[in-house]
Amino acid sequence: MTNLTSTEIIILVIGFAGQAMFFMRFFVQWLYSEKHRRSLIPTAFWYFSLAGSFLLLTYAIIKKDPVFIVGQSTGFIIYTRNLVLIKREQKEKAARAEQ
Repeated sequence: MTNLTSTEIIILVIGFAGQAMFFMRFFVQWLYSEKHRRSLIPTAFWYFSLAGSFLLLTYAIIKKDPVFIVGQSTGFIIYTRNLVLIKREQKEKAARAEQ
C-alpha cells in the first residue's frame, strides 16, 4: 500500500468510512438494547445503515465491483424504506395524540 495516489487514498477513506458507519449501527443498537434490557432497533441504526450503505455503494462503484454494487444498492433501498415507515408511524402517533 505504498505510493498511493491522493485519489486512491480518498477511495480508501470512503470505504473505511462506510465500514465505520456499519460498525456504529451495531454498536448503537447494542447500547440501546442494553439500556432497555431487551432487543430493540433505534432509528439511529437505520441512519447509520443508510450512511454506511451510501459510502460503501460509492466505494463499490468507484472500484467497479458488480457484486458489491448490487448488495449495497438493495440495502440502501431497504434502509430508506424502514426510515419512511418509521416517519409514517411517528406522524400517525402524533395525529392520534392531537385527537
